[in-house]
Amino acid sequence: MPEWKNDDELFSIIKQELFSAVVGDIMDKQGYLHQFLPPQIQPLDDDMFVAGRAMPVLEADTFGERVPGTANQLMNKSFGLMLEALDDLKKDEVYICTGASPRYALWGELMSTRAMKLGAAGAVVDGYARDTKGILEMKFPTFCYGRFAQDQGPRGKVMDFRLPIEIQGVSIHPGDIVIGDIDGVCIVPKKDEVDIISLAIEKARGEKLVKKAIENGMSAAEAFRKFGIM
Repeated sequence: MPEWKNDDELFSIIKQELFSAVVGDIMDKQGYLHQFLPPQIQPLDDDMFVAGRAMPVLEADTFGERVPGTANQLMNKSFGLMLEALDDLKKDEVYICTGASPRYALWGELMSTRAMKLGAAGAVVDGYARDTKGILEMKFPTFCYGRFAQDQGPRGKVMDFRLPIEIQGVSIHPGDIVIGDIDGVCIVPKKDEVDIISLAIEKARGEKLVKKAIENGMSAAEAFRKFGIM
C-alpha cells in the first residue's frame, strides 16, 4: 500500500521529499528511459517546484487573429480554445502545452492569476512565457524556454485540450504526474505512478544515509557497495 491516501497527501510527500533527478532515476530502472522534457524547459525562478497532474493542451501556429474563408471556425475565435482550457483547470493540475513554434509566449500573468484561483499546480510550456515580473511576484510555478513578450493573439491558438500530446518524444497523457524543479521536468505515467513514487521515496531517503556516511569519511565505492545508491 502506498504511503498516501489521496492526491493531497501524494503531492505533499513529493514536495517534501522528492526531486526530479531521483524520480528520473527510478523511471530509468523501470524501463521508462525518455521521461524528461527537453532541458531548455526551465523554471522562471530557480526555487520554483511543480508537482501535479497533467492537463495537456495542444497549440497551433496561426498567421492572423481572424482568417476569412477558413474551414475551421476556431480560426476566427480569439486564442482558439485557450480560455476554455484555462477555465477547465482543476486543483493540482498542470497546464502543459505544446504544438507551437517558439516565436511567441504561451503563458502569462493573467493566465497565472486564473490558474492560481482554480488551485492549479503550475504551468509547463514548450515555448516562452511573458509578464515575468508579475508571475514571479505571484510565485506561480512556471516552466518554459525563457522570457519573451510577443503575444500569441495573432500568432497561435489552442486547438484542443485534455488529450494525449508529445514534447520532443515524451508522451504526456491527461492525469500523468508532472514533477519539475531547477534540474528539469519529468513525466510519471499514471498507470505506474504508485510503484515509481514509492521507489523514489525509498531512494531519496537512502541517499540521505549515503550522504551522511560519506560526510563521516566513508569512500564513495564503499558507500555504493553498502547502500547500492550513488
